[in-house]
Amino acid sequence: MTRPLRLPRVRGSLVGRLVLAASAWCLVLLVAAGVGLTASFNHAAEVRLDQSLAEDADDLYAGAAVGPGGEVFAPAITDVRATRAYSGKYWELGEVGPDGQLHALILSRSMWDVDGLPIRPGLLKALGKRPAGRVTYDGIGPHEQHLRITAMQRILSGRAAPVVFMTAQDRGEIDADAQRFALTTAGALLVLGLGLVAAVVLQVRFGLAPLFAMRRDLADVREGRGEALTGNYPDELQPLADELNALITHNREVVERQRTHVGNLAHALKTPISALLMEAEQQPGALADLVTRQASAMRGHVEHHLRRARAAARSQTLGERTPVAPVMEELARLLEKVYRTKDLDIDPGDPALSFAGERQDLLEMVGNVLENACKWSRSAVVARVEALDGRRLRVVVGDDGPGLPADQREEALRRGARMDEGAPGSGLGLAIVNDLARAYGGKLRLGESELGGLEVEIELPRLDA
Repeated sequence: MTRPLRLPRVRGSLVGRLVLAASAWCLVLLVAAGVGLTASFNHAAEVRLDQSLAEDADDLYAGAAVGPGGEVFAPAITDVRATRAYSGKYWELGEVGPDGQLHALILSRSMWDVDGLPIRPGLLKALGKRPAGRVTYDGIGPHEQHLRITAMQRILSGRAAPVVFMTAQDRGEIDADAQRFALTTAGALLVLGLGLVAAVVLQVRFGLAPLFAMRRDLADVREGRGEALTGNYPDELQPLADELNALITHNREVVERQRTHVGNLAHALKTPISALLMEAEQQPGALADLVTRQASAMRGHVEHHLRRARAAARSQTLGERTPVAPVMEELARLLEKVYRTKDLDIDPGDPALSFAGERQDLLEMVGNVLENACKWSRSAVVARVEALDGRRLRVVVGDDGPGLPADQREEALRRGARMDEGAPGSGLGLAIVNDLARAYGGKLRLGESELGGLEVEIELPRLDA
């Protein structure tokens, strides 16, 4: 069975990868085009120069004459450059001597004191194989000039030995033209390349705009500003949007089933416990007292775990949003009525700050901590709400009570732990807050308040406005 091809996972920006790939491909094509155009221009310039040299060689051959004694006479050359010393325009008539080497018969005046044009290795053999053809090559001439040279071998009427006709010209001009063309082409291609990269960036951003819109819509759903992806997406993205909407709906259905299940479980457990308590109250005695205490403890633990299960289910729900300031103000009004003798300084924080969860859970967490602080404080309680980096918020509550030693703070977060057996309550307050905060991915920390008592810090996820 053939396994499907799996491509390696590459992290990073999708826009960056597309732009980089397109830019690299454009760069390769532009460089290839630049090299090709420059080579084509250089070749065309060489062809024109070779044609000019070939015409000069044909003119030499057509105008050459042989004297009565076999001496060779060159025609009158009208190109004045051939008359100026080292002008870059040269010609030569020569013949092959008994030693097998080429010896100059006549040189252009521009050669001045130079014995002859440079001969490439194997030139005479190549001319012998091509009696009606030409050989063109490059060589170094007077004053280190780079020459383009054309040579051909012909037999003149009245002379048995063949004569070699050579013409040469400084190729510096065509090389300079080629260099200028290369620089101009490089500049033009650079501008074209930058334009293409800009066009690619715009194209990628425009092409991926629906994907960015889908990301924003999904963030709105997660943060409670929407219930589903309702954008008008292209045909390629619409199936993905439909699948995400189906997943969101399925998640809500699963959470709702969990809530129903937890509610049914709560009802099933509370009814027998209530029956035990009623029977114990009707039959006083040692056994009844024991049953009452244990059943009450059972009720407290059941409520604690059911509350924790409900919070865990709610924390998985997308789109839950609770403004923090109204909750803090509601708790402040309630506690000011109950604890009239206490000085409560409760700062509700930024009105735009929202908790990523349900209002009832936030009320229970902050209310537990504030009520505990009011109960243990001597005269003052302070509370404030702060926004943290990383989409987090913090509620800090401090009092001027007896506080809690550092070695007992971790124990205070244990279920049922009570630091003062004489105080009312089941010892579940801080444990409930800790479990609820952890269910939402937050945390609870205990420390020493600036007022001298206990400071409780609750860190929770937040949603931006």
